[in-house]
Amino acid sequence: MNFLELAEKRYSCKQYSDRPVEADKLQAVLEAGRLAPTAKNLQEQHVYVLQSDEALDKFDQLTPCRYGAKTALMVTYDKKNVFTYPGEKRDSGVEDASIIATHMILEATEQGLDSCWINFFDPDRAKELYDLPEEEEVLMLMDLGYAADGAGPLPNHSSRKDLSETVSYL
Repeated sequence: MNFLELAEKRYSCKQYSDRPVEADKLQAVLEAGRLAPTAKNLQEQHVYVLQSDEALDKFDQLTPCRYGAKTALMVTYDKKNVFTYPGEKRDSGVEDASIIATHMILEATEQGLDSCWINFFDPDRAKELYDLPEEEEVLMLMDLGYAADGAGPLPNHSSRKDLSETVSYL
């Protein structure tokens, strides 16, 4: 499938089956994140694979949004290893971790997996529950797996504004 077909097919899955994610597919997803570009190639990301009962129980303490997935990912970045942009108001941490997460989400679709970007949680609580290093900031959580029978995109998934409403040529 070409990229636009892949982008159109991908949706945020809200119900997962018990089918486990195969190791080779998980590796492909993680590799896509590893290959993602980062500012100045700092590669400040860290991806945690959450599959153990203990790790998933902590996930469930953070958010009700696991939707039955047996694998989840947590994407963090090292806030002490970021590039600060001119003006000193922004740095590359959130940007780079977002690119990495997006690469993984799209590769998951390519692998026939479903996913959901989760922001409905307290990042400080996640850091505490998983006992993460002080310099790490949690960007997002991601469900990963196979959709349950009957699951699919929300009814408004295909509704998109016309490009003329979202793009301006200057």
